[in-house]
Amino acid sequence: MKFVLFTFTLFGVAILCYSQDQQVKVYTTQRLQGEAPKIDGYADDPAWEQVEWGGGDFTQHSPDDGGEPSVQTKFKVLYDAKNLYVLFKNLDSEPDKIVNRMSRRDGFEGDFVEINIDSYYDKRTAFSFTASVSGVKGDEYVSNNGNNWDANWDPIWYLQTSINEEGWIAEMKIPLSQLRFADKPEHIWGMQVTRRFFRNNERSNWQYIPQDAPGWVHLFGELRGITGIKPQKQLEIQPYMVARSERYQKEDGNPYRTGSSSDISFGADAKIGLTSDITLDLTVNPDFGQVEADPSQVNLSAFRLFFPEQRPFFIEGNNILTFPVENNNNNNLFYSRRIGRSPQGSVDTDESGEDNVDEYVDKPTNTSILGAVKLTGKNKNGFSWGILESVTAREEAEIDSLGVRRKEVVEPMTNYFIARAQQDINEGNTLVGGMFTAMHRQIDGESLNWLHREAYSGGLDFTHHWLQRTYFFGAKVTYSHVKGDTEAIKATQESAERFFQRPDNHHTKLDSSRKSLSGTGGTLIFGKRSGKIIYDAGFTWRSPGLELNDVGFLSQTDIMSQWAWMQYRKLKPFGAFRSMRTNLMQYLSWDFGGVNIERGVEMNGHLEFKNFWGVSSGFELTGNTISNADLRGGPSLTYPGRFSQWLWVGTDHRKKLRVSAEGWWGQGFDGYQHNRGFALNFNFRPTNALVISASPSVSNNHSELQYVETVERSEKDDYIIASIDQNTYNLSLRMTYMITPNLSLQYWGQPFAASGRYSHFKKVTQANAENYHNRFDLLASTYNLANEEHQLDENGDGNTDFAIGNPDFNFAQFRSNMVVRWEYIPGSTLFLVWTQNRDESPSVDKHSFNHLYNGLFDKKPHNAFLIKYTYRFIL
Repeated sequence: MKFVLFTFTLFGVAILCYSQDQQVKVYTTQRLQGEAPKIDGYADDPAWEQVEWGGGDFTQHSPDDGGEPSVQTKFKVLYDAKNLYVLFKNLDSEPDKIVNRMSRRDGFEGDFVEINIDSYYDKRTAFSFTASVSGVKGDEYVSNNGNNWDANWDPIWYLQTSINEEGWIAEMKIPLSQLRFADKPEHIWGMQVTRRFFRNNERSNWQYIPQDAPGWVHLFGELRGITGIKPQKQLEIQPYMVARSERYQKEDGNPYRTGSSSDISFGADAKIGLTSDITLDLTVNPDFGQVEADPSQVNLSAFRLFFPEQRPFFIEGNNILTFPVENNNNNNLFYSRRIGRSPQGSVDTDESGEDNVDEYVDKPTNTSILGAVKLTGKNKNGFSWGILESVTAREEAEIDSLGVRRKEVVEPMTNYFIARAQQDINEGNTLVGGMFTAMHRQIDGESLNWLHREAYSGGLDFTHHWLQRTYFFGAKVTYSHVKGDTEAIKATQESAERFFQRPDNHHTKLDSSRKSLSGTGGTLIFGKRSGKIIYDAGFTWRSPGLELNDVGFLSQTDIMSQWAWMQYRKLKPFGAFRSMRTNLMQYLSWDFGGVNIERGVEMNGHLEFKNFWGVSSGFELTGNTISNADLRGGPSLTYPGRFSQWLWVGTDHRKKLRVSAEGWWGQGFDGYQHNRGFALNFNFRPTNALVISASPSVSNNHSELQYVETVERSEKDDYIIASIDQNTYNLSLRMTYMITPNLSLQYWGQPFAASGRYSHFKKVTQANAENYHNRFDLLASTYNLANEEHQLDENGDGNTDFAIGNPDFNFAQFRSNMVVRWEYIPGSTLFLVWTQNRDESPSVDKHSFNHLYNGLFDKKPHNAFLIKYTYRFIL
């Protein structure tokens, strides 16, 4: 604790404060008189003569922070009762060199110009509209003073562009219904205009904001002159129809695997502006068939894997309904992938105890979302809030046994409720907020008694900035409470997140009679976010009883951590470089028994050259690490320290062909572990409309301490570990072809293969012995090919003491997704989708690369075809 206090004191007094005294620019618009300008990209309508040009005095943001830009930008803004009209004149003395690249929406390729509008005028949030020279739209909802940019926000607005002898023109029409603002007679809105000049990879701003500024939105210029407008009540309804057909390998005798299936479904999404401050989003029977599949992974740890949300309803506005328990990981009170998750129950196909070889199971792959409603709002007093309510269906698996069918519940009907609120104080310099989540399951019968019936979590957070937002202090605390049958709470205590049953766990105890469990978590952080030197330091904890995985995401509990991080940066060009960043981090962790379980230091640096090449490198050094989970309920296990390094090199990202390469390698002390890997990334753009990328990688990991199995003995359980040699091969392929700015063809495919070979089996004896070799005993092993098991001799007498199954594995998979997307009118879309999956588990007699892939493409794949048609009604 003295070290923590020393760290805070050192950083607090060592760094001089950042300050700036800058004039705020103002652009005064006028109400449109007469006919509105035609949005055609030519800017020749008389309406534009009603206002003066703004801009022409932009300042470079990067690379030469504060310098004169290579090209200048002018703009005009008009408005009427329904729309905001924006005109950009992007000057360029060499218009034939303008980079006219196309991409899907929010691709931000080539030259573009962008306007950010803080219509709340809360100096924290903004609506961003981007026009690429190719006519592709980009739009983002900006929150947390520019720290969060939500590109999944897709408002309805209109854009046309053209190239002429002076440069290029962009015209926008933004319906006021897509913005949020207070009901008052006269408005002042924050405004920023940004231009990217792609040839020089240069950005310039109308209102100058230094690269090292401690924020974004609060430093905007001002848009004045807007009077007499009323908040628009937004009403958009988007019904859809999905027709699906699947083709796959037929299984003889299996009535659920006939080789083909098809269905048709209907649903609807809606967005309703209830008032000027409140928006309602709802979905009924949502379909996410066009969403890309998760990347393949092999997980040999005790912990859950985190996959990012990809479903449109949940990712739009997810920066509102979020409450990270800590700053730099995925632990959060709300993890939207819990809603619609795969059914958690398993099916018993052996009720009689006999070998029911003729039983077949039809189990849903996902839980049906009956409906979801999301309410969000922010008023003129700086109070923002969001509520999400969702109900998922009761799911049953059907079992067929020689034509006789029965059903078993594999997921109960479940209700999810999430609420988040924040209050801005002192123009956003202080934030106070909270979050609450609740989950209720309707569990009938005993088959799912191991699930929680109720789960609640809540949190409070506080952030304060001072000295022009240069410094900040943050604090948050979380609490969870779960309830269920004794079976459910016992399973929670024994789960990988906590393992209360560990024999050396003296600070928490397994209580099989409990019907509830509670825990806490939290973070304290202090830091500086501007200037050449920035830093933060803090302390975080997750108590053993904390449980968030019914609604949120939680990887591990029983941990307290302290960290200190500092970055030195030069953001203006110097010598041969455009920019430089160097990071240094130190960290310590303990469990709630006071045992130091982790300590280490990291250092890395990042350089960008003036030719736009980049290089990054870093290392990490850790001391002895203690895992409370790797023996799956056994004693904690001490690992020796390790040293690891990595190196990345990338070419000029402006070029039509760009390449990056990354290598990593590490070595554990006492020879217990080593790993190495290499990854390439190729990005090729043969035309402005086509981009092709390929990202192959290969990695090898060798560890002497990989958990294999727990052997139950009458006197004491034995924990078996072994050496593992694991190889992973991965290739991600992606192609996007833009036929028009609103019509695209996109393909993604991922061949993936992994193998693991186990040897040198060991029995853990003194898991935390000071001497590494005293932590285990090596076992004599003989492989029985007929039984596919390892026969282990623990005392060297030549007799088999116990046997374990062969843990070797081979796995190969191919996933792909092809989508034709046509936004035929703004907000209305037609999708044509083809997905293909192939899985293979080759025999483990060989582990070569060729063996892993042999047969994968000979097997009939699982193909799915769907057509999704949506039409958005704007009422």
